[in-house]
Amino acid sequence: MQIRADFSVPEFLGPGEPEFVASPMAGVERRMLDRIGTEVARATSIVRYAPASRFSTHHHELGEEYLVLSGVFSDEDGDAPAGFYVRNPPGSGHAPWSAEGCEIFVKLRQFDSRDLESVRVNTFDPAMYVDGQASGILRAMLHVFGSEKVFMEHWKAGTIRQLGDPRGAEMLVVSGTISCAGRIFGPHGWVRLPPGAHTGFTAESDSHVWIKTGHLPV
Repeated sequence: MQIRADFSVPEFLGPGEPEFVASPMAGVERRMLDRIGTEVARATSIVRYAPASRFSTHHHELGEEYLVLSGVFSDEDGDAPAGFYVRNPPGSGHAPWSAEGCEIFVKLRQFDSRDLESVRVNTFDPAMYVDGQASGILRAMLHVFGSEKVFMEHWKAGTIRQLGDPRGAEMLVVSGTISCAGRIFGPHGWVRLPPGAHTGFTAESDSHVWIKTGHLPV
């Protein structure tokens, strides 16, 4: 299976694009944003767990990272409520569930095999944020390894932000509304820019965005 698998092409998806589809586990659905492979896949998805649903035990040979968008996501390491960003390094595994239901943004099999750091942070903690690169932006660094950087930003309404990197860039709108070339992106809108591309975005309201740069194949 290949879904938006050409990383030389920019991708812009609104909150409902594509629709959720069922996974092999009852009560677990996913929006496949990009994917190379079947059930063992290099994948970027938004995954929705119904209350009292769970996923079977699985391992992450090339790592897993996720951001909890709503509800509470749980595994053997404990509960991760909305706002938590977690990195499970290559070789890790778990059997996750959600008692109350949740949605997570998750990326699978996209780590450098040498990147073995575990991360578990609350991105809602205001103490994490410092002034960003431009007026109206606050930034919280979540992880850095080699050329890869992962961070959250708060954009004040009216902020104009250029996004791009020699090794690609990706963004998920967590809250608020942003625009690009006349198109509006609300919560859970997703953008992927190919290596070397740069695009300008405007915060139409106070917005909270997850960003990753320097991570795409070139």
